[in-house]
Amino acid sequence: MSVLSADTDPRVEKIQIELLRKVSPERKFQMVAQMNYTVRVFMVAGLKQRNPDASPEAIRRMLADLLLGEELARKVFAYHAQ
Repeated sequence: MSVLSADTDPRVEKIQIELLRKVSPERKFQMVAQMNYTVRVFMVAGLKQRNPDASPEAIRRMLADLLLGEELARKVFAYHAQ
């Protein structure tokens, strides 16, 4: 098996993989959802740090641009403005 994490001892990684194989699909989904939430929190924090004077609406738009791409974000925001 190839190493998945360069900073993790292969023996520890093997144990992690064995444990993850035992986790229910529902729990795996919860773990992924929590990671996605955490990434979004970090993204918003970074946007606020780089744009301290931006309004909450502007931050939402910047986040949408990052997540959806500028073209789709523009369409979504235009749709919701109707």
